[in-house]
Amino acid sequence: KQAALRAKTEETRSSLLSAVSHDLRTPLASITGAATSLRDDAELAFSTRSELVESIVDEAERLERLVGNLLDMTRLESGGIALKHDWVPLDEMIGSALTRLEARLEDRGIAVSIASDVPLVRVDPVLFEQVFVNLLENAVKYTPRKSPIDIIARREGEHVTIEIRDHGS
Repeated sequence: KQAALRAKTEETRSSLLSAVSHDLRTPLASITGAATSLRDDAELAFSTRSELVESIVDEAERLERLVGNLLDMTRLESGGIALKHDWVPLDEMIGSALTRLEARLEDRGIAVSIASDVPLVRVDPVLFEQVFVNLLENAVKYTPRKSPIDIIARREGEHVTIEIRDHGS
């Protein structure tokens, strides 16, 4: 039974690595390309050099987030992280996620609508906030610049439904 569990864990880890390989390679390719341009072309205009440096910083930060998420998911799968369920206000987790992404969301209209009857939710607040961060990053990545993002939460019986809506294809 333990061997089967180890095999399943390894299969999950392998699938996860396969799924994120593109997301890891993309920022690395951008960093390499920008750094190579800076190294090889001493005649670049100051504004171009600044854009390349900014691209390197942005992509390195993105890569750091991706690797952090990957490590967290691996620790969760292996039981290395114990979930800490607490009763927390949904608006605090959403607000914290929005604060973490403030620079990336600055050109977006963010509309948050939480129904007045939404109760506290029992979740691991750190991990659940990360869910919001990941979903919002996806919305930014896959929608046109300046398109709005809506966050809607409502009570449905004993459950809370949360939607993050973007306006992309």
